[in-house]
Amino acid sequence: MWFLALCTFGIRKDTSWADFRKLVDPPTTLTSSCLQRMTLVLSLVTFVAAFGSSFQYGYNVSVINSPELFMKAFYNETYYERNGEYMSKDMITALWSITVSFFPLGGFFGSLLVGPMVNKCGRKGTLLINNVFSIIPAILMGASKVAKTFEVIIVCRVIIGICAGLSSNVVPMYLGELSPKNLRGAVGVVPQLFITIGILAAQILGMRMILGSTEGWPILLGLTGIPAVLQLFLLPFFPESPRYLLIQKGDEASAIAALRKLRGWDDVEEEMEEMRLEDQAEKAEGRMSVLTLFTYRGLRWQLISIIVMMAGQQLSGINAVYYYADSIYRSSGVEENDVQFVTVGTGAVNVVMTLLAVLIVESLGRRILLLAGFGICCVACAVLTVALNLKHINGMPYLSIACVIAYVIGHAIGASPIPSVMIIEMFLQSSRPAAFMVGGSVHWLSNFTVGLVFQYMDQGLGAYSFLIFCGICLLTVIYIFLVVPETKNKTFMEINQIMAKRNGTEEEADKEELKDFAPISQPYSKKAEAQRNSAL
Repeated sequence: MWFLALCTFGIRKDTSWADFRKLVDPPTTLTSSCLQRMTLVLSLVTFVAAFGSSFQYGYNVSVINSPELFMKAFYNETYYERNGEYMSKDMITALWSITVSFFPLGGFFGSLLVGPMVNKCGRKGTLLINNVFSIIPAILMGASKVAKTFEVIIVCRVIIGICAGLSSNVVPMYLGELSPKNLRGAVGVVPQLFITIGILAAQILGMRMILGSTEGWPILLGLTGIPAVLQLFLLPFFPESPRYLLIQKGDEASAIAALRKLRGWDDVEEEMEEMRLEDQAEKAEGRMSVLTLFTYRGLRWQLISIIVMMAGQQLSGINAVYYYADSIYRSSGVEENDVQFVTVGTGAVNVVMTLLAVLIVESLGRRILLLAGFGICCVACAVLTVALNLKHINGMPYLSIACVIAYVIGHAIGASPIPSVMIIEMFLQSSRPAAFMVGGSVHWLSNFTVGLVFQYMDQGLGAYSFLIFCGICLLTVIYIFLVVPETKNKTFMEINQIMAKRNGTEEEADKEELKDFAPISQPYSKKAEAQRNSAL
């Protein structure tokens, strides 16, 4: 797992072996001033959570693209065996559209479960339960051809979508709460990195010479259960979120123990004090529901911001670009059998650029990556519109390919990974689950809308469809520039104070802070003090 830390968080080539060991396994004598250090436990839990959950999300986004023709043939043959006649073309198209679109629809339902589940079962507990929504469908889809039933594939796509809807929200929340502020952005981008790796894995395994065949597609669909099984066995060995344990469960002893295990040293008092401050600040609010979130003035601009960023992430046309990619490659002279290799190459670019985002998010910050990412997508969509309409001119098809790659790069460095990080950082513990429910619902509904509407946009507008995506990217850039603050290296409470100014509640927040925080140096409850002493 030292290799994971090296690849994921970046270490200079001239770092000595001794210094490297200190980086991933810091001595217990270090204090909380060295929280930027990456420990082995934090590396491992990041890997297990991201591979076990986020990887599945990415894998299931693209797993049915390559075997589409073989799966449609299976639908048709099964129908013929039952009814003595083949399906009409419209019926096959409708069934396939349902198969594709039911995944984001399941994702929307999964997002609605985030708040209740993480509050009742915890972050880690929710991820463990969520594996059921992956393992059972994987077995059923893998056996669908033998059982001669295509209906089970459609139903399982909804269930797999529920799994993705939960994991896409809970994994960033869990890892963000485990991480120190100096690494929160980098660790928060890792789930998106594993989503892109999952997409690439599905593209590679779905190639004609591997599993993208008549015999191989059931295995291809069933492989999604393997990461879930690994997570089910490995995740119980890692701690629950210390913030959840302290703020929502009131168990300070367990929170201290979890924090010490994650940080690798005993002096965690500075972080515990910051969490106590957050706990005190939220006592007056209580646990927030989605309805309360929409009516609470103190979180108005945070809520608007996540809605804009999550909608912009999907309505900017990432799925449409992937849809158009194959035809762009063909028009550029790429042979039909070679298109799959170019597609895999595009997926590899996506992985590499997301890895770059992991490495630079703590140095450049969240805001600049959001602006750069959506800005690149905006320009790429505009130029792509021109190139597609002038494809008869020499060189334009190659410009189209360059635009697709540029768009993927822009999405990978900012538009895809950063919005989830911002949800973690712009909301406190009591409102974070509701915020993820809202953000996740907007994400999946926007995804579902693009999948449903783009076919008609393509028929009516053709290449000019990308001007709509260009406009959405531009509006998102303007909003981020005017409203969204930089959150790099700031505690949750500091970010809350920044947003209080924009919400016009700064004076109220200051009064609440003086009222609630003044006695914080004293034990804030007898029970907490007893737990603290027992932990020490």
